[in-house]
This record gives sequence, C-alpha cells and structure tokens, in this order.
Amino acid sequence: MNQTRTFLTFALLAVAYLLWMAWDKDYSPKPAPAPVASASSAAVPSADNGGNVPTASSSAGAAAVPATGGSATEAKAQLITISSDVLRLTVDTRGGSVVRSELLHYPSEPVTKKDPSPAPVRLLDEQPEHYFAAQSGLASAQGNGASVAPTHLSVFESAQSAYQLAEGQNELKVDLSWHDAAGFKVTKSYTLKRGSYDVSMQQKIENGSAVAWQGNAYEQLQRAGQPNNRSWLQNYTDPAAHSFFGAGWYSPQDKFETLAFTDYQKKPLNRPITGGWAAMLQHYFVVAWIPPAQEANGYSTSIVNPDTAQPYYLIRTVGPSLTVAPGQSAIAGSRLYLGPKLQGTLDQVAPGLELSTNYGWLTVISQPLHWLLSKLHGISGNWGVAIILLVLLLKAALWKLTAAQFRSGARMRKLQPRVTALKERYGDDKMKMQQAMMELYKKEKVNPMAGCLPILVTFPVFLGLYRVLMESVELRQAPFFGWIHDLSAPDPFFVLPAIYVLVMLGTQWLTPTTGMDPTQAKMMKVMPILFAVLFAFFPSGLVLYWVINGATSLAQQWFITRQVDQAEHKAKTA
Repeated sequence: MNQTRTFLTFALLAVAYLLWMAWDKDYSPKPAPAPVASASSAAVPSADNGGNVPTASSSAGAAAVPATGGSATEAKAQLITISSDVLRLTVDTRGGSVVRSELLHYPSEPVTKKDPSPAPVRLLDEQPEHYFAAQSGLASAQGNGASVAPTHLSVFESAQSAYQLAEGQNELKVDLSWHDAAGFKVTKSYTLKRGSYDVSMQQKIENGSAVAWQGNAYEQLQRAGQPNNRSWLQNYTDPAAHSFFGAGWYSPQDKFETLAFTDYQKKPLNRPITGGWAAMLQHYFVVAWIPPAQEANGYSTSIVNPDTAQPYYLIRTVGPSLTVAPGQSAIAGSRLYLGPKLQGTLDQVAPGLELSTNYGWLTVISQPLHWLLSKLHGISGNWGVAIILLVLLLKAALWKLTAAQFRSGARMRKLQPRVTALKERYGDDKMKMQQAMMELYKKEKVNPMAGCLPILVTFPVFLGLYRVLMESVELRQAPFFGWIHDLSAPDPFFVLPAIYVLVMLGTQWLTPTTGMDPTQAKMMKVMPILFAVLFAFFPSGLVLYWVINGATSLAQQWFITRQVDQAEHKAKTA
C-alpha cells in the first residue's frame, strides 16, 4: 500500500459515507405526510380527541394505556402569550398546552442588511403542517362520583391575554384555572426565569368536593411527521436533513435512546423510568418534559390516528397515582425545556440532556472535539479561528507521523525512474514486479506503509468534526471573516472549495506516482474535480478545516521533500 492508494481509499470512503447518508435520508421509509386541518384560534389537530388522553393508573410508574372514546370540550378557548427575555410562549387555554415557542435569541435566518431582524426560530408550532405541542393534564380514575379533572383538552381560564417579564424581574409566574360545579379546582402554572429555556409547570389540585379524587398527572409531546417533499439535492445540501428527527428519552439505567417516527409501530416505548426525561429531537433544538427525578413515571409512545393520512407522533410520561381527599390539595409538577442543544449547559438542566446533541456512533470522537473547539473559541472569540487552531494542534500532535509519511513519499518519488525500469523489465508479471519493488524498498529503507497511520487518525477526526459542525448549535449562523457569514452553511461564493482544489493539485505534484497503474493515475486527476463538487455543498466550517489541514500538510510535505533533496545532494557531493 503506497501513499497514493491510501489517499484514494480515504477519499472514496469519505464520499461513500456522505452519499450513503444522503441516500438513506431520501429513500428510506418516511412517515406519513403531515395532516391538513382547518385553522382556528386554538389550533388543535382534528385527530386530537379523547383517543390520546391516558387512563388513570392504580400503580405508580406504570405506563397508562390510551383511553378510547370521549370528545373535546366545545367551550371557546383563546391563545395567550407569555414572554421572557429569551422565550415567547403561546399557550392555548384549551388544556393549557404550549402550542408555540419562539426562541428570541435565535433568528430563523441569518441577519443581513436587507433583513436586520429576521423572525425568531419557532420550535413548537400550532400550524397544521408543522404541528408540535407540549401538552399536560390529569387523568382521573372513574367511579364513586368523583370529579373528573381537566385533561389537555379541557378549557382553562386566564386573567390576561399576555404576560411579559418586566425589567428587573427575574421570574414570571402565570396561572390558568379550571373548576367544576362540585368545587373541584385545578390551577396550572407556568414559571419562566430570566435567561432560561427551562420552564416550570405545576398542576395544583384543590378538592372542594365531597368525594376523594384519584388519578395521575401526565405530560406529553405531540407533533406531525416531517413532510418528504424535497428533492435528493435539497436533502443532501441541507444540514438538518442529516440530523435525527424523532423522539428520544433518557433513563439512568439505559442512558439515551431514540425512536424514529418510522419505527413507532415496530418498537413502541412502554416502561417505567425514574430520573429520566422524554423529548422530541430535531436539528440544533430539543423540547423535553423532565419529571421530578425521584418519581417513577410511565413512559410510552403512540401514534394518534395511525391508519389515516393524518398521523401525529406522541411521547408521554405518566406520574405516580395521586389521591386527594375532600378539603385537601396536592401538587404535581414537571419541567419543560424548549431550547437549543447547548453543550456544557444541558447537563445542568437534567442528567443526560446533553446527549440530545446526537453525534451517533461518532460521539466518542465528536464530544472531545466539541469540548476542545469550545475552549479554542473562548480564546479566539471566533469559531472559524477556533477551527484553524484545532487544525494546528492536530498537526502538531501528528507531526512525527506525517513527517515519516512525507519523508517516505519523497524517497519513493526519487525511486520512480527505477520502478519504471522494473515495469519495463518484468512486463505483465505482476508477482515478480511486486517482489522486485519490495526488495528495492527494503534496500533503500523506504516504508510504503508510512502513509497509512496518519490517514487512520485523521479520517475519524474528519468525520467527528463533520458531526460537530452539523449538530452544534453554537456554530449555527456563526460568522468567520469576509464573505463567510455562517460556518454551518456552504460557502456562498465557493472560494474555499476552489482553494482546496489548488491545495490538492499541489499535493498531487509532490505525491509520488511510483507503482501506480493507469486507472489510479486517472482517478488522481479526477479527484480535485470530485472534491470541488462535494465540498461546494459542505458547511464552510468543514471546508475551512480541510483547506487549512491540506495547506499545512502541503507545506510540511514541501519542507520534508526539500530536506530529503538537500540530504541526498550533500551525500552525493561528500
């Protein structure tokens, strides 16, 4: 194996890996298209009737089975807004569900002169084609004439239509109330804190009736499937298309697990978990219900209305059984995280929540790379500069390995005329040709395997950094210099891919072609064009990494080649 074969193998592996991801995203089975429902002031999916309200459970932590039958309350509901300095929530008084969340510090599009104030990212959304809601309620045990507590379909009352965190105020609490004629009352409260995406939700149960109430508190996330109406090229060039989209949950025993919408029917979740959380995951952002750590909750997934063209995917947690005697009260609470996948802070919100940044099987490489990149960003203040510093650190760590590689390559380049003579001598006898070449390498102390080890190290780093750049919200819309305003998006003018082509051509000029057959020679000539097309659609941060890596390698290769030439010249003149 010579350096050229190793380079070709690496290049083809990289291309195959990335094309496979694009193909899998485009042609793997897709969930049914999102439903189309009529809009209303309180946009609840048409399938959202009593069929997705859980039944009360008699045992703590057991996963409740969805009830059948029932219908939504027909009373008129309204939408209210609750705003902090970082979040703007829209709450539907039908159920007190959060049906829209806007992340005020995360614009949906890059800031430009034409659009200096783009709309914020909308995570939860009441629009039918993108429906995504965080719901909560109480499941009542039936019988004994007890009151039926409000579910996520019951209509609450609000004193105001809008609430705003005031200047100097660190916390904003909003109460929604529900009561029946028998004196049974439930107050659902949302508490937002300054600078936090972590929202506290409490359901206070006050039993003013004459009969004890039994039931369970529950929380659930419900969303429409991702429509698949884009072309293969759109899926390939959009970073979000390569990020996991579906449900996820965490338990201290089994750690982090995910469930794609396409697997909902084949691998449903249904088990008790203590100290975990349930989430819906997407590119850069996550929404998660986080029950109290000491409670055993029943976790389950289901599809609402699965046999129609209007499915909704649901993940639910059901709390332990509650009993509230007449004249007594109880509080059931949970936390709702709606925000970015910020590494270094999510583990402070809940154990394991940092795993929602799903690097997949590259986690063991990507997490340390993200940590190192974050430290370098803290020093430089620019993510592009941090990427350059990361390359320089990696090159310094691998200096001796790559120096041995280039030194061997320079010596092999000197042997090219002798290898050509061997080809002419042995003709088509490849076995004798290989034996003669190995003897020549041994005599001249050239190791053709020297190029393998650096590639084996840098290729996983390349893939790990690819996942970091694709998944890390910190690099979303992060500017570099000049024309690059977003390191997570392709270079708008293809300057970096063009520079990399020049780097590849320089590398080819210094790379020995000893032992290369005509097919390999043709592939080497095509590689710059192939990589130019490939990198044209890559995040510019990744292309920047590869340009700096290639340029430093080229400089090192030129330096080592010059050293070998000088040493050989001295030996001849001595």
